[in-house]
Amino acid sequence: MNQFLRQLGLVPTWQFGDVYGLDPELLSLVPRPVCAVLLLFPVTEKYESFRLEEESKIKAQGRDVSSEVYFMRQTIGNACGTIGLIHAVANNQGHLEFEPDSPLKAFIMESSKMSPEEKAIFLEKDESIRVTHESSAQEGQTEAPSLDEKVDLHFIAFVNVGGQLYELDGRKPFPIVHGKTTENSFLEDAAEVCKKFMARDPQELRFTVVALSKA
Repeated sequence: MNQFLRQLGLVPTWQFGDVYGLDPELLSLVPRPVCAVLLLFPVTEKYESFRLEEESKIKAQGRDVSSEVYFMRQTIGNACGTIGLIHAVANNQGHLEFEPDSPLKAFIMESSKMSPEEKAIFLEKDESIRVTHESSAQEGQTEAPSLDEKVDLHFIAFVNVGGQLYELDGRKPFPIVHGKTTENSFLEDAAEVCKKFMARDPQELRFTVVALSKA
């Protein structure tokens, strides 16, 4: 993951690291500050029924999402890891540094005013990100399966934009707002949402949490 971002021109002043557990003791081991959290989880029948229910409920009630949130849909089969990373980086540009010729920075800047669907099409056509994804996959990184292989694990990102905790999932039509957060409480707040994913599928063990921390 860190290598993938480095290849795309992100200066490694912030790094992804494993979160070994969601209880306070293990969260205290994660370097701070944290500006994004990624969750890898299994897409099960229970999760899918919850997702559809959640979507119809939010559509009925309406939603209040900041225009500052960078959000894109997922149209490429196995790009959820790539989209999770783009969501993590694009919503933290104030913290992160890029190389002058960074393809990732160029992609984010050029797509920032596009709709979530337009961003997805733009990603499909972006050779630099696709080539980097495929070279990461060939190097055997578990985060980057080939773009057309069927996988039942899915990556989503959690970010803090304007003091609100957002869940960004390219399979969903819009960002999900999980309430207020602060820079100090962000990791704990994101962990609480991750726990809900785990509680929905108590038989499942295939959950992985990583945090983007200052190196």
